[in-house]
Amino acid sequence: MTADKLRVLVRVDLDCAKAQVAAQGHVTSKSVHGLYAVMKRANSLTAGMALELDMTRARIEPDALEELRACSRSHHLPACVDPLQSEYRLSILPPETAALAATATQAA
Repeated sequence: MTADKLRVLVRVDLDCAKAQVAAQGHVTSKSVHGLYAVMKRANSLTAGMALELDMTRARIEPDALEELRACSRSHHLPACVDPLQSEYRLSILPPETAALAATATQAA
């Protein structure tokens, strides 16, 4: 298994109406769309679901992280992913500083 492969684990607690989407590997501006699909599916399980996106074990490109932060601020996924613009209660656990810095250094 390569370090660049994106892996996602979803934990759902229907009693508390929350889900955690934990990403590992390399998140790019392309692969972030895979996270959107998982988040959309988790959000559809129950109304008002709180979604936590755990990026602490991922290497994420700055553009992809900014896209996710924009979703968190707007409470919506991009319209191309969710044309109905459902409401998302999204919080993000940011990546470790070292992983983010390494990604930024590699891009330079």
